Amino acid sequence: MLTPVKKRYDIQITAANQSFTQTFELDKNIQVIKGLLFTSDKDDLLYYRGTQRVEINNKEYFPDNYESKLFMSGINVPPSTRYYPLANVNPGNGLVKISYQDKDDGRSVFAPYRVSLYLDCEMEDEL
Repeated sequence: MLTPVKKRYDIQITAANQSFTQTFELDKNIQVIKGLLFTSDKDDLLYYRGTQRVEINNKEYFPDNYESKLFMSGINVPPSTRYYPLANVNPGNGLVKISYQDKDDGRSVFAPYRVSLYLDCEMEDEL
């Protein structure tokens, strides 16, 4: 039986106008990735400064410079619809790679921040 589960992975953005790449390993019993969401401890920096590339199982789902604001969800959105739908992606080798780019935009002042990737998954029950 598959059980819904949300997984969180963090990237620390420590310098302005830099690229940060990190690969995360999913639990072995994750069977499906249904959606994703990006948040931050400083949402304004993520919204204005951030772009990323997302790969799952070595397959690109979102290209370089995909704007972070397109992955974000406001508090007025029901919790059941906050995740960007991925149509039941098979995690394959269980690796999710994020290449995040911070770029100055003139509307925000850089300070170190955390970018969090949340995955909406289904996990096979352990026996």
